[in-house]
Amino acid sequence: MLAALTLQVVQAHAHGGLSMDEDMCKLRVGRYLMHFVGYQPDSAAATEFCEDIPETGRTVVVLDYLNDELRDLPTEVRIIRDTGSEANLDDITVFHLPPAVHPAGTLHFEHVFPDAGQYVGLVTVGGPEKLVSRFPFSVGKPRSTLPMILAGVLIVAAGVALYVFSARRRERSLPSK
Repeated sequence: MLAALTLQVVQAHAHGGLSMDEDMCKLRVGRYLMHFVGYQPDSAAATEFCEDIPETGRTVVVLDYLNDELRDLPTEVRIIRDTGSEANLDDITVFHLPPAVHPAGTLHFEHVFPDAGQYVGLVTVGGPEKLVSRFPFSVGKPRSTLPMILAGVLIVAAGVALYVFSARRRERSLPSK
């Protein structure tokens, strides 16, 4: 149980504006929230995701507004290669959905990721006052098992410490011969 909670915390904070809350992927853009979901219809394991993209290839992303105010504001989506610098966005942009108003409260787009790697999603909302959500993600890279290994080691160490502590306590409480 502790391992699951530890992993949940690691995952929730690892992706900037994205979070998992009650099985709903949420993207925070300033004071606004959007439901975020992606899927890869050509994948053998065509399951929904809201963080890292499991495989390269065709990917469909859907953003549903959770605040009605967003329906009147232009929304822009940009995916860039994670180079460590965003000085020249045009050179590192792999996908760009220009700003547009989506009165139905939903926007979706499709992009083919030909290469595995690290990327950053940028969702910008607003007119004169622009709010930006920036979230890093990977494509086609296996998830790191390090958090799971660390959680397992911590659980085993806590179990051993508890066993040793209780064994010493029992020894002290036994009458001397």
